[in-house]
Amino acid sequence: MKTNNFKAYCLGGGLGSLSAAVFMIRDGGIPGHQITVFEKLPTLGGCLDGARLDDGSYSLRGGRMLTTDAYECFWGLFKDIPSINNKGMSVKDETIAFNKKHIAHSQGRLVDKNCHIVDTSTMGFDMHDRLEFLKLLEASEEKLGTSKITDWLSPGFFNTNFWYMWQTTFAFEPWHSAVEFKRYLHRFMNEFPRINTLGGVKRTIYNQYDSLVLPLIAWLKDKGVNFELATTVDDIIVEDINGKVTVTSLTVINKEGPKQVSVNPDDIVIFQNGSMVDASSIGSMTQAPVKKTKLESKGWTLWEKLAKGRPDFGNPAPFNSSIPESFWESFTVTFKSSEFFDKIEKMTGNEAGTGGLVTFKDSNWLMSVVLYNQPHFIDQPEDIYILWGYALHGNRVGDFIPKTMVESNGQDILKELAGHFNFDDNVFEDAICVPCRMPYITSMFMPRAYNDRPKPVPESSKNLAFVSQFVELADDVVFTVEYSVRAAQTAVYQLLNIDLEIPKITKHDKSPKVLIDSFFKAIK
Repeated sequence: MKTNNFKAYCLGGGLGSLSAAVFMIRDGGIPGHQITVFEKLPTLGGCLDGARLDDGSYSLRGGRMLTTDAYECFWGLFKDIPSINNKGMSVKDETIAFNKKHIAHSQGRLVDKNCHIVDTSTMGFDMHDRLEFLKLLEASEEKLGTSKITDWLSPGFFNTNFWYMWQTTFAFEPWHSAVEFKRYLHRFMNEFPRINTLGGVKRTIYNQYDSLVLPLIAWLKDKGVNFELATTVDDIIVEDINGKVTVTSLTVINKEGPKQVSVNPDDIVIFQNGSMVDASSIGSMTQAPVKKTKLESKGWTLWEKLAKGRPDFGNPAPFNSSIPESFWESFTVTFKSSEFFDKIEKMTGNEAGTGGLVTFKDSNWLMSVVLYNQPHFIDQPEDIYILWGYALHGNRVGDFIPKTMVESNGQDILKELAGHFNFDDNVFEDAICVPCRMPYITSMFMPRAYNDRPKPVPESSKNLAFVSQFVELADDVVFTVEYSVRAAQTAVYQLLNIDLEIPKITKHDKSPKVLIDSFFKAIK
């Protein structure tokens, strides 16, 4: 048990930091008032965001896929966080109950250039695809090394139904890491037989800020945790003490200016190194998002400084050095009538909230949209409807507008969307589309060496832990809320010497039923 003088500092207000604070209190017995969370934005939640804008429209950068068949640490956390929507229920219980009522079963997962729903009962593999696929699936991570997916699979594979569905469900590109792709195939092998229906995908009642972040904040505030928002951690000062890298102070900057925060050797610092949504920018109906990079945001600076000369602190360069390979754009559309939703529900046969992603497989932008159950925000009026979408190939010229997506404003995106659905433009009358550019959103998928990601607590560290999508957790998959929570739990248990077992990863790839189902799906 730590003394009353003990302090814990969480640098960044994303899910990793918030989860770490919960584990310190729940499992480590640390009083909440001894924990401080610094966040440079005026809001918490990191990439789990969602907000109503001044003009009444809504904006979401994105949302992580949930599943109740995995995410062991995530649900282990949220079983103890009370819902703010349903008194007497946990967030976990609330989410399970919601998904029993709104069952996912997509009937229009892929749409072709003629606006016809594609038959996705077959994966579209030929024997050559299957043999290459199996070879990659069985290769060791050492053998895969820094290779790309394209180093293992031939061009024809990337025209299969499977690739279009798996790629857009998890946001992979052909040039991404073969190691990460393989990890996903193993971790989510139980989703392989139902990837065309998205039957394993679960949703929260509202967007993930309202459904996950707000309950976490409420719980932590009730425990007395200190939140310092609009506060930038400008520097982490470390010293070598008894052969261990030890944080001794922090330089933080808020509206009142810079200040030093002393850190004792027995205190702990939880650092969110790197960010998928770093340097994000949103546009409007008349303006495309501004192109920002890490130079403007300085979101990677601290990790780059700490890692210099310290191999076990990782190497940020493979992740943040090629924006064309790590970015995509999303968009949120606010409708003032149900007309668009009615048309899509009729076209796909899915009510909003039951269909998941609809992907235009032949679109130059590789555009996908999802109709969430409405309302998608706690404060959303009854006559407002929210659509979210994204496109993986933002540097390509559109099919219906002579612009790339990165050059496009909200009005342009609506024209492109209308063209793919073969709708008249008037279906978007009074609609507001807010585009969002995220230059590093799939940076964690970039090819990298094993040591490029630090362990949550590096061997040379005394009191500093890393918590993000850019730490190394064996066998787990990075673009998930589970990864953030598992990293936080691992870091806190190690730093506080908590003698509790961290939930093991469910080995669906060892289940005879899953293996049989996957085999028969692959040969169809």
